[in-house]
Amino acid sequence: MLIRVPKKSEIKENELTPESVYKSRREILKILGIVTASLPFAAQSQANIFGIFGGDDDKAADGTTFVRSPLVAEKTPYGKGLETTPESKVLTYNNFYEFGTGKGDPVENSQNFVVNPWTLEVDGLVNKPMKLSYDDLLKKFPLEDRFYRMRCVEAWSMNIPWVGFSLAALLKEADPMGSAKYVAFETLHDPKQMPGQRSQFVGGGIDYPYVEGLRLDEAMNPLTLLSVGLFGQTLAPQNGAPVRLVVPWKYGFKSIKSIVKIHLLEAQPATTWNLLAPHEYGFYANVNPQVDHPRWSQASERFIGEGSIFSSRRQPTAMFNGYQEEVAHLYTDMNLKANY
Repeated sequence: MLIRVPKKSEIKENELTPESVYKSRREILKILGIVTASLPFAAQSQANIFGIFGGDDDKAADGTTFVRSPLVAEKTPYGKGLETTPESKVLTYNNFYEFGTGKGDPVENSQNFVVNPWTLEVDGLVNKPMKLSYDDLLKKFPLEDRFYRMRCVEAWSMNIPWVGFSLAALLKEADPMGSAKYVAFETLHDPKQMPGQRSQFVGGGIDYPYVEGLRLDEAMNPLTLLSVGLFGQTLAPQNGAPVRLVVPWKYGFKSIKSIVKIHLLEAQPATTWNLLAPHEYGFYANVNPQVDHPRWSQASERFIGEGSIFSSRRQPTAMFNGYQEEVAHLYTDMNLKANY
């Protein structure tokens, strides 16, 4: 990689969250470069189609807005009682190397990202290959609100209310063949829109497009979500619009963003971070406080919640990110240190 990664001893509790994340609402809006009063009518209309802007529910005192299109979703008990990470932090603190390696780069560099028209292709070892449009994603499958913990491999965490549908619902419709054992995912490859794909320096030296994978039984687990929104509205570009994967018991890099292809196959697929640094990022990437990253401990995490950078807190990391009851059976008799 072209990016210098700090040594374990250099990583401090407050290092992963820049002070800019905690700026006021008005300053965040300015960072996003969104002031609807100055937009021509045609641009505002197009933005609404893309799901980037919405109504006036989140209007600031100076008339600026940063809202997305609202989604109608069924309430579920997932995550009841979890402390919510503020939306402003979820929107401005992101890993999405296609738009840059800094935590603030995705929101700064992605706001003109076009998410409609969009095609999600499902193929490989399936009896019913599919091509789904953005409208299909929003209408074909019943949407649910699901509040999940999110744990980054960098040892910070958030709690996020997602909107989406079970990946199993889509896969069942595609009708996997008996020989299908794995599911591979691929992010859009569009260097014109994604500066990290144009430049190795900006994009961290990754060989794009970004690819990920799950075992079929992991993909079919009820927790595994295809998300089209968060906080009750469509995804923002920096969060993986228009559709992304959410696998809450795995480190965040497994939850691939802006997906254009889902491919079922018999052999274990290649995955981006495992190709880049196999001794650091395994195929399974299950959250495991007993298996450290080679350069830092995974026993605890810094939770990003309310307050400033100085009030963020550390908390112990739970096995499978707290979803042990739902997913531990997937790994019976597996050595989770060898299969990290």
